[in-house]
Formats: sequence, structure tokens, C-alpha cells
Amino acid sequence: MRNYPEDIAGVGDERLVGKTALVTGSTSGIGREIALSLGRLGAHVIVHGRDDDAGGGVVDRIDAGVNEGTAEFVAADFAEPEEVSALADATRRAVGDDGLDLLFNNAGGYFREARLTDLGVEYTFHVNHLAPYQLTAELLDDLADDARVITTSSEAHRGDRIDLDAVESVEEFSSWRAYQRSKLANAQFAAELGRRLRERDGREITSNSFHPGAIPGSGFLRDLPGPLSRVARALGRLPFATTPAEGAATAVYLAVADEPADATGRYFADRREKKPSTEAQDPRAQRRLWETSADLLGVDEPLPAPATDEI
Repeated sequence: MRNYPEDIAGVGDERLVGKTALVTGSTSGIGREIALSLGRLGAHVIVHGRDDDAGGGVVDRIDAGVNEGTAEFVAADFAEPEEVSALADATRRAVGDDGLDLLFNNAGGYFREARLTDLGVEYTFHVNHLAPYQLTAELLDDLADDARVITTSSEAHRGDRIDLDAVESVEEFSSWRAYQRSKLANAQFAAELGRRLRERDGREITSNSFHPGAIPGSGFLRDLPGPLSRVARALGRLPFATTPAEGAATAVYLAVADEPADATGRYFADRREKKPSTEAQDPRAQRRLWETSADLLGVDEPLPAPATDEI
């Protein structure tokens, strides 16, 4: 059996011809595997990253496939709101009146340096959460009626809560805590988006998040603090370590399989629904994050909560 994400997910026989997907952070790691998988299934894939050569390589792989998949590359730095908006504009032009069928909020990383973006937001939180929030908000009107939004979270979200004051400061900065905070934000955002789409939008759009697994082979874990980085290198030599293709399988499952078609606002791991942390499930925390994210970006709150909504 091929070790492709679509085969691991049990959807290798599905076809996505005529569908368009935007996969952020798709020049390497699990994002690249997601993009290649969708291309093999026949979709038109908008590949995103910051490296033109890497992006072109993914596009070439998809275009050269034996199926009908096609691709284009759009570069954007997620720490720059103007570039996120430019990515949304490029996506809008690509989908036209047909609408975007699949949106993968996957771009992100683990960043050791303590710094603020030009908006005055801690860099990890901005890139991993605020930029996907902005991108999704700007594309809401361009999503197909049955679109699926899939956001990459992580089991790292457990054991923390989001201090929304801390995201505008790098005092007492911890790279690991910043990463945990951003992954918790991903889970809360996906849940709140699912709820607001269901209650206010009227379309059958779903929003879910997932844990891809610890993937030493992706190169991501090399940036962890010293002891954790050494553990990651050791894990990469073990036969049970998650590969990028295996890490991408849950995302592809959520995008293509019939079973999660009605699931929204949920969290998945290993292609099964899993309960996230208590903090991730807290509707008050989800709503605070949603409102604060709009404030940090200086935009109107997308999909406002119902006036009668109680928190």
C-alpha cells in the first residue's frame, strides 16, 4: 500500500476535480504533503509559503501528476497583514464565482526569538493564530456553501490558557509557552468559527481543528528548546515516529471523507474526534479570543455573535 496521506485516510479513490483548495504553509512538512495529496486527487491547489523556489517545486510536482490536479503558488509573510490580504485577494481571483472549497489554516511554526510584529503582537501568536483568523475572515464570503475549513492545532495546547494581555508583550517570554498559547488559540478559533457559521451564516460550512502528531522528520521540532530538541532527534530514529505523510492524513480525512462532513467545531487526532482541553472547549474563552483578535487586527468582528447569545 502506498504511504500517501489520502491512502492512510482511506480516501484514495475519491476525486476532487473541479474543487479548489488553499493550503497555507504548504512548501514543506505536513502542508506540502496535504497539497500534494489534494493534487493527486485532482484538485486545483493554491500553494502558499514564503520561498518561491520551494513553492514552485510543489506546484511542479502537482502539475506533473498523472491525475487532473493543477496548482499555483502565492507568496505571503504571515507576520504582515497586508500580505495576508494579498493572499486572500489572489485566492478570490482564483476561485471566481465557484467559491473556495477547502481552506487549510496550516502555516505556522515554533519561534525561539522574543519579538513583536508591527501590530505590537507577539510573533508566534500573530503568525500561528492571528494571520489565519484574518485570512479566514477575509475569505468568508468566498467560501463555497459546503466548504470545509481545517486548522492545524496540536496536543501542545493542553495545560495552558491564553492570557490575552500577554500576546501584546514579550516580557518573561517563553518560546514553548508562546507556542502552546498559539495552538490553544487554533483549537478555540476553529470551534468558535464552527459555532458562528452554524448559528449566523446559514451555509453548510464546517470548521474543525486537528493534531498532526509529533513529526521529527518535518524539521519542525529541531527548533524546540535544547532538551526537547534532543528528544525529538532520538524519536526520529524510532520506527513509530510520525512521518509528514501520516501527519497530513487527518487533515486530508477532514477535507475529503464523508464521515466528518457534518462535524463542526471539533478537534481530531488520528482521524478520530478527540476531546481537547477544558480551556479549549470553554465558550467564554472562545468568544473572548474571537473578539480580541478582531481588535488586535483593527477590523470589524467577523460573524458577530447573536445579540441574545449568553456567555
